[in-house]
Amino acid sequence: MIRINRRKTTVIYAILLATALLLIYAFGLLIPKDALAGSFQEAGLAPSPAHPFGTDALGRDLILRTIKGLSVSLTIGLLASLIAAVIAAVSGIAAASGIKAADACVSWIIDLVMGIPHTILVLLISFALGRGLKGLLIGIAATHWCSLARLIRAEVLQLRAQQYIMVSRRLGKSGAFILTHHLLPHLMPQFFVGLVLMLPHAILHEASISFLGFGLPPEEPAIGIILSESMRYLSAGMWWPAVLPGLTLVLIVLLVDRMGDCLQRILNPVHAQE
Repeated sequence: MIRINRRKTTVIYAILLATALLLIYAFGLLIPKDALAGSFQEAGLAPSPAHPFGTDALGRDLILRTIKGLSVSLTIGLLASLIAAVIAAVSGIAAASGIKAADACVSWIIDLVMGIPHTILVLLISFALGRGLKGLLIGIAATHWCSLARLIRAEVLQLRAQQYIMVSRRLGKSGAFILTHHLLPHLMPQFFVGLVLMLPHAILHEASISFLGFGLPPEEPAIGIILSESMRYLSAGMWWPAVLPGLTLVLIVLLVDRMGDCLQRILNPVHAQE
């Protein structure tokens, strides 16, 4: 009986998913602005071999706009997730530092943020900061760090109770030494897994806020803007500007989420010997 090594299979699967996402991202960045220009002679064309996603009401090729929009969404989602992960790491470590005031303050902020629906809070922050990329980034980053912060806090509390940490303290090692040599190496897997798992949520919130008109400006080829523009022409029978970019966005989110699950399985000590 042939035994399949799940760990190697998962690693290969994660590499394939990451490669696919990188190719989509790189191709989106390489698309020139001239290729996104409209042509009224080709306006409103249905999907065909020449235009697999069809064209919009201004004659712009939708597959090129969709890929360009996905690269924009991935960029914003990755930046926002990275900022949120750093906030979560700092907050979680501070809450588990043994200072009751810091723990109470961080816990209160987490309860406050998680008590408000993310979309509403992102929308309010983006509107207060004048919309645009700046407000969108800050809004997404400020609302996606709470769950990871709680996880890191629990992990640090568990690590602080370990015997080798106590021995290190008895030997006179400073808090900075314990943090850099004992805590951070154990927290890096949770950090990276949390970062990747936050990315799908950040992408969806970027698209939803842009769809509502409080995110990126209308001239940007973002998925939310493409979907928002398509709503005007659904009643005229133009279904492809809404359905095909929307399905592509869902597919990319599922790919990123699956890659996060694979990364979590690879870094989980329980599955290390599979």
